Amino acid sequence: MNVFIAVVAIVVVLGLAFFFVLTVTEVGQLLTRRRTGPSIAPPPATDAATQELRMRYARGEISREEYLQRKIDLEEF
Repeated sequence: MNVFIAVVAIVVVLGLAFFFVLTVTEVGQLLTRRRTGPSIAPPPATDAATQELRMRYARGEISREEYLQRKIDLEEF
């Protein structure tokens, strides 16, 4: 009977230790994420040619199809 109680006590203590380590790890990660702030990707760089293409499309100088084709062409470089 004493051996059974010892085994149960060991299993309970190991389980509690596991959850303690898991909790401390999660809290540490939350604090680290909160301290550094959210990850926000910078906006994509827009070169002069792409900007000019967007302006021409906005002014109505080129059609949507022409805009999309030229945009694809510029992205290849």
